[in-house]
Amino acid sequence: MNTGNEKKSSEVKEKATVDKNKKSENLKDKSLEEKLKETEDKLLRSLAELENQRMRFEKQIKDAFEFGSFNFAKESLAILDNLHRAKLAIKNDSNLKNNKDLGKFTENLTIIEKDILTIFEKNKIKKIDADKKKFDPNLHQAMSEIEDENYEAGTVLQEIQAGYMFGDRLLRPALVGVAKKIEKKTEKVEKKEVK
Repeated sequence: MNTGNEKKSSEVKEKATVDKNKKSENLKDKSLEEKLKETEDKLLRSLAELENQRMRFEKQIKDAFEFGSFNFAKESLAILDNLHRAKLAIKNDSNLKNNKDLGKFTENLTIIEKDILTIFEKNKIKKIDADKKKFDPNLHQAMSEIEDENYEAGTVLQEIQAGYMFGDRLLRPALVGVAKKIEKKTEKVEKKEVK
């Protein structure tokens, strides 16, 4: 009878061993599946990072082509400003006003100025139209306030220096004088009485 019990116990031991082997294989399989998923996840993240980096480089290259001459354009504005100042100085000089050739000279300066503006426009540099527009801090820089009852407060009344855009970017803000609300003397007296 012992043989029957021994047989059963050996069968139970075999079954237990087989179950252990199956469990260890399942654990190995799970750990392999988990490792595979982790590796796949890492691979996908690496691919996504490479794609993001490629897109950043493409944008930088595009910006370099489009805005590489930004500093050159900004420096070139000084030429246009000096040309404009020279023209005004010549027109306002009392000694030169009586000169008969002054008209031809200022006309030539105007032609040069227009040529420079044409070159700028071909290269996506455009003058900001500021006159009688609403003050925009993204495009204008207020240099003074001008009391004027004919215009709403915040309206650009004077352009001190022209501003320019380079494509969609601000190359230089327009320096402007802005309308300010006129306080009437009666309002001041009422404010003093309220205090």
